[in-house]
Amino acid sequence: MAATTQYDYIERLSADPLPDMHSSRDRSAASSNADSAFSASARQQIKRLGIDDHAIALLATYLAELEKWNRAYNLTAIRDPAEMVTRHLLDSLAVLPHLPDRASDSAHAPLRLLDVGSGGGMPGILLAIVRPQWQVTVLDGNGKKARFLRHVVRALALSNVQVAESRVEAWIAPQLFDRIISRAFAALAEFVQLSDHLLIEDGRWLAMKGKVASSELAELPANRTVETIHALEVPGLQEARSLIVVRRHP
Repeated sequence: MAATTQYDYIERLSADPLPDMHSSRDRSAASSNADSAFSASARQQIKRLGIDDHAIALLATYLAELEKWNRAYNLTAIRDPAEMVTRHLLDSLAVLPHLPDRASDSAHAPLRLLDVGSGGGMPGILLAIVRPQWQVTVLDGNGKKARFLRHVVRALALSNVQVAESRVEAWIAPQLFDRIISRAFAALAEFVQLSDHLLIEDGRWLAMKGKVASSELAELPANRTVETIHALEVPGLQEARSLIVVRRHP
């Protein structure tokens, strides 16, 4: 058997077939459950972020696919569609005000964003849906999760998303990224060290965390520094959420 390359593989639209996990009745029920999970309050919160009705419809479709695949692939411990809206969708979108719209090296090029350890596509797929002008790569080394990511990219026709199935430290990107984000992926220092080769010189790491531990910040390498810590507000979630922004030391 040939040795696995350092790329493992990266692809836009794979031909992986959708597993026939449920009947059409199950699929319709999943779609209905996810769509109904968008309460009037949740829709209002999403629209306050400047998200249009088309993107909201795609978000509902994404949640329906997540709920369906989760039954077989265990993509998330959260099973209730309404809880998925709060703990996955609104939680992921809370970072939007803290992300630039354009690339660091150009006033015209779109932002290049890498989501490390994307899992079920959070936050990368959700950000790609609401910011179609961005170029987003979602990376995960778990084959089942990567398969779901490729499926949802096809199902939602997300032409601005690439899926990479690889360990982050082994993956070589065709182009470096302006921002690298992770959500509960690893300790801060490990996240920064493993993805260091994928960030442009003036880029930023964005670590989505709960409560910020001073001991975790202290473990950063000497040539990396915390630029700021944003307190994130997630509607309906009474728990601490933070976005730690890290840059290279000048």
